[in-house]
Amino acid sequence: MNKKETILIVDDIETNIDILNEILSYRYDIMVALNGWDAIDLAIEKLPDLILLDIMMPNIDGYEVCKTLKCNHKTSHIPIVFTTARTDEDSIEKAYEIGGVDYIYKPYKPKEVQARINMHLEMNRLLRDLKKSKKQLARLASKDPLTGLFNRRYFKVYSKNIISHAKKTFKSIGLIMLDIDDFKVINDTYGHSVGDIVLVAISNMLQSLVDKKDILCRYGGEEFVVLLPNKNLEDTKELACSIKEELESLYIPYNDSNISITSSIGLSMVDTNNEDRIESAIDRADDALYYIKENGKNGIKVILP
Repeated sequence: MNKKETILIVDDIETNIDILNEILSYRYDIMVALNGWDAIDLAIEKLPDLILLDIMMPNIDGYEVCKTLKCNHKTSHIPIVFTTARTDEDSIEKAYEIGGVDYIYKPYKPKEVQARINMHLEMNRLLRDLKKSKKQLARLASKDPLTGLFNRRYFKVYSKNIISHAKKTFKSIGLIMLDIDDFKVINDTYGHSVGDIVLVAISNMLQSLVDKKDILCRYGGEEFVVLLPNKNLEDTKELACSIKEELESLYIPYNDSNISITSSIGLSMVDTNNEDRIESAIDRADDALYYIKENGKNGIKVILP
């Protein structure tokens, strides 16, 4: 069963609260505040789905309550519907200017109140779903669907931020690029589904070795890249050696045999004094990797700026 949405009713006259409660409690959970200060505290603590806010209250009126809630990041998204007996245009205009989404007149008309509240909560649900969908799409757009690692596009975009920060803090950035040796042979011998299993196993191994701040990416078919913020050359070499050793000891079971894996690994450092983008460091690491490919495979080479 879906949880009921919550409405906070704010009014210093209990009779008005009772009327609204009778109109709305059939469908929504109701919270009540008899003054503006209590309304602010309750809204921040409980985060209702909508607030029905009286304008005319002692000490702090509804306008000030609305301003306060709209300035707080926890409550700024909550729709606020003003309730009042005022009908002048200035009062209405002010209500909308400070962030109110609607205006309900007293005395209340039950069907109108229900229709307006239902409409605003439905709009709020749609906005929440839209934001959720956008976040999901952004996450999917940044990830490789097979391995769950960041993809090449995200890596290039995010690396700009890493380099920009390193320039300001005078930190070094290491880069490792690795390519699985003879991966085509694995695909041709065992099939692409087994090749996918190998790639997933390698990505899981890599994730177990890198730090949380390191950026791990599936850069191409069987190519992986690791960006190492705040790591010097020795740190980068140490991780590359660990990766090489782990890959050599990684065996993928297949029928009655095991598939063994090696890799060619290229290293470089980002020249944060002269480089604003990652491409130059990628090219150096790629050149180092292919040097290993052409000279026996299963090794590590460094090419520095």
